[in-house]
Amino acid sequence: MTMMKVVKKEEPGKGVSITTASVPEPGPEEVLIKVKLAGICGTDLHIYKWDEWSKSRLKLPIIIGHEFVGEIVEVGSNVKHLKKGQRVSAEGHITCGYCRYCQNGKGHICQDVKIIGVDTNGCFAEFITMPAGNVWPVHDAIPDRYAALFDPIGNAMHTVMSQPVSMKTVLIMGAGSIGLFAIPIAKVNGAEKVIVVEPNPYKRDLAVKSGADLVIDSNKTDIDSEIMSFTGNTGPDVFLEMSGNPGALRKGLDLLSKGGTASLLGIPEREVPINIADEIIFKGITIHGITGRRMFETWYQCQSFLLKDGKTIEPIITHTLSIDNIEDGFHLMENNLAAKVLVDIEL
Repeated sequence: MTMMKVVKKEEPGKGVSITTASVPEPGPEEVLIKVKLAGICGTDLHIYKWDEWSKSRLKLPIIIGHEFVGEIVEVGSNVKHLKKGQRVSAEGHITCGYCRYCQNGKGHICQDVKIIGVDTNGCFAEFITMPAGNVWPVHDAIPDRYAALFDPIGNAMHTVMSQPVSMKTVLIMGAGSIGLFAIPIAKVNGAEKVIVVEPNPYKRDLAVKSGADLVIDSNKTDIDSEIMSFTGNTGPDVFLEMSGNPGALRKGLDLLSKGGTASLLGIPEREVPINIADEIIFKGITIHGITGRRMFETWYQCQSFLLKDGKTIEPIITHTLSIDNIEDGFHLMENNLAAKVLVDIEL
């Protein structure tokens, strides 16, 4: 039996184990992928810290991780459109394919979705099997360090592209990696101005490097007046909530212009009280709830973005570590000293 190195959540409590597991065998409809690079996501950090969400969702033990690029090394007997040696990424949400949402082209809200690294073994490993229908062949011109990030870039793309942003002023609450990815995506798609509100100075600096027009410390007391002045006293046209912070959500809805649009990706840890009459109904705003990526519309959008403007995400990739040093990546993220951390599985 061939063994491989993996990062596994083996038991409750903070931390992960760097251990070994058997190399999985692909089924008839699957491929086996040798992982090259993987990205650490905020979800992985939640699992590492073993927060309330992780406790309620995960069944241990499990190999974690869901952002990656690699090379196909074995193809299932029924797979015809993929081949050995092909460089690929993959959609990490494995859908049922037959519920009303899947059949209506809304697989990202499938009623029976399984997520790699959460519900099934993930990509912090030397090898991973994936259903052939989830596999995304990577364009030759897209480097591995960008191809590994189709998943989080796709979250940002889905959030931005859920409403028109051309010639609009866009407010982004939260400059984690997905909030940062949303900056160049919004600019490339014609946003006139991008405002970012973020408490951490390291991430505010990355927001500037990523192309934001106005970056504000959320700890300041005059956020409202500064944003209203910057927008000609109308407020932003589009609000992208990336932080999951209840105060940021309420503040963004309060600042959003009448008739504006909000797309909410950040997940609050608790229920958030909102004045629905004043903040939503009487302002005539539209709210989109964002989860995952539209399969595979978002992937095509990400490919076009990375081929044309991929270098704009370079400041957001702050660290690359070996799999043996993956805990250093979690520590950096936990202490707000990193944005996107890549794990080089081959180091």
